[in-house]
This record gives sequence, C-alpha cells and structure tokens, in this order.
Amino acid sequence: MRFPMFRYSLIGVLALALLLPACQAQQMGTKEGVGTLGGAAVGGLLGSTIGKGSGRLAATAAGVVLGGWLGNEIGASLDKADYAYMNNANSRAYTAPVGQQITWNNPQNGNAGTITPIRDGYSNDGAYCREFQQSITVGGQRQQGYGRACQQPDGSWQIIQ
Repeated sequence: MRFPMFRYSLIGVLALALLLPACQAQQMGTKEGVGTLGGAAVGGLLGSTIGKGSGRLAATAAGVVLGGWLGNEIGASLDKADYAYMNNANSRAYTAPVGQQITWNNPQNGNAGTITPIRDGYSNDGAYCREFQQSITVGGQRQQGYGRACQQPDGSWQIIQ
C-alpha cells in the first residue's frame, strides 16, 4: 500500500528542516524565524493542492520555499521597525543633556526602550564620548545594558562599548 500524503508531509518536514539552520546561521530575530516557518507551512499547504503526482510534489516544495521566503521578509521588516525606532532614540540621546531619558516605542508590537546619557568625557585620542544606560523591553522581557559612543571627526557617532 502506498502513502502519498505521508510522502508529501515528509517532503514538507524536510524542507522546513533545511530552512531552520538558515534561520540560525543568519541570526534571525524571533519574528523572522516565526515568519519563515509560518510562511513555509502555509506555502507548502497551498502548493500541495496544485497538480497531481510528481507535479503536486514539485508544487508543494515550491510552496514551502516561496512561503518561507515571503514569511521571512515580513518578519524581518517588523524587526527592522524596532531597530528604526531605537536608532532614532539613540540619535536624539547623543545631543540630549546628561540624565535626560529618551524613550522609543513600536506601536505595532509594544516593544519599547529607553536610553539615558549618564556621563560625558573624552577618549584618549581626544574624541568627545558619552556613556549610556539603555533598557529594552521585547515581548515583555526587559533587558538593560550600558555602552559608550564617541563622536567621529565627520560628526557621526560610533558605539565603541
């Protein structure tokens, strides 16, 4: 007895297994990984409804790959939105008075953060630098960190710690 649905399911699972290491290798954000897996699953399901025999097999595989790619792109853009809000706050903090807390919030997902300049100074080579305290809340999990950024000769800022 043949098990055609088992074969199609096995192909879908193998395709997903091939996509998972790519997620890790590219250090994807959670949203990108979920988007990739969700898109691959939906794409594989849609592809499996097209054609018969080996044509259905090819459509399922193509659906998994295309769905995974599209889901990854959607997830990546959401992660990029968080970075855009955070980078805007970082830029404002470079010129804010010491002790002034700068906040950011992504209204699409509720991720948020603060950055506060805590000290001014100069590096050994004379560059103007600022130390920062930063707090980021993603998915309800709060993380804190400290860093230092120095102004470059062209006026841009580079995070050095």
